Amino acid sequence: MAALIAENFRFLSLFFKSKDVMIFNGLVALGTVGSEELFSVFAFNCPCSPARNYIYGLAAIGVPALALFLIGVIWNNHTWNVVAECHKRGTKNFSTAATFLLFGSIMGRAAVAPVTWSVISLLRGEAYICALSEFVRPSSLDKFPVEYGAEVLARFPCKDVPANLTKYRDDVTRRLRYESQLFGWLLIGIVAVLVFLTKCLKHCCSPLSYRQEAYWGQYRSNEDKLFRRTAEVHSRILAAKNVKQFFGFVALDKEEKELVQEFPVEGVQPSPQWNAITGVYIYRENKGFPLYSRLHKWAKGVEGNGPSPEGHEMLFLAS
Repeated sequence: MAALIAENFRFLSLFFKSKDVMIFNGLVALGTVGSEELFSVFAFNCPCSPARNYIYGLAAIGVPALALFLIGVIWNNHTWNVVAECHKRGTKNFSTAATFLLFGSIMGRAAVAPVTWSVISLLRGEAYICALSEFVRPSSLDKFPVEYGAEVLARFPCKDVPANLTKYRDDVTRRLRYESQLFGWLLIGIVAVLVFLTKCLKHCCSPLSYRQEAYWGQYRSNEDKLFRRTAEVHSRILAAKNVKQFFGFVALDKEEKELVQEFPVEGVQPSPQWNAITGVYIYRENKGFPLYSRLHKWAKGVEGNGPSPEGHEMLFLAS
C-alpha cells in the first residue's frame, strides 16, 4: 500500500512539473470561482435604490476583478524582472517586439483571475440585474402601470414590490439574467479564441523547435528550484558563521551541522554578480549556442545584454 501511494504521489509530482503553468492557471481560476461564490452568498447585497444599484453592481464585478489583476501582476516574477531591468540597465536593449511580448506575458497571466471572476459574476447574473434593473424602460413591459417608475424598478432585485408587479419583476429579472449570461458566454468565447491565437502565434514565431522549447522550460524550472534551494542553504550557513562569530558558538540541529560541514561557505557574491543574473531575459544565442538564462549567460562569461555580432537576440520570452 505504501509503495502504491508513493508511486501515485510520484506520478502527480511529474504531472504537475510538466504542466506547471496550466495547472497554476487552473488553480487560480478555481480559487476565483470559489471566492466569487462565497462573495455572492455572504457579501453581495443589492441596495435596491435608484443610482446606488448601478454603482454597487458595477463595483461588485469590477473592483474584485481589478484587485485580482493587480495581485496577479505582483505575483508574476516577470514584473520584478522588468523593475530590476529598468533600474539597472533600462529597456534600451529590447526591441519593440520584445517589449510587447514581455508585457503581454505579464498582463495575460494576471488576467486569468479577473476574467474568471467577471465570467462567473455574469453567469450568475445577480450583480448585472442589480446594476441595470432601474434602466429597464417601462414601455418595454406589456401594460406596465404608468404610476410606477425607476424607483420601483430598482427594487425588483430585492423582490420588495407590490403584488400587482410580481409578474413584471419576473419578466425583468429573466430578461436581465439572459443578457448577463449572454455576455458571460461571449466573454468565454472571446478569451478562448484569443488564447488559441496567442498559442498559435507563439509557436509559429518561436525560433526554437518544440523539443528545444520544452527543454528550455525544463532547464529554467530546474535552475530556479536549484538556485532557491542552494540560496537557502548558503544563507543559512553564512548566517550560522556570523552568529558563531558574534556569540562564540551557534546552536545547530543535526541536519544544519551536516550542512555546515559539507558545504563550506567562504564569503558572499559581490553585487555585480547578482546584478548580472537578475532582470529580464529574452532567449539568445552566442556563436550558435543557446543561452537559456542570465545565470547560464554569466556562467559562460558572455558580456552585455543586447544583441551583438556574436550574440543574436531571438525575441522569445520564457513561459
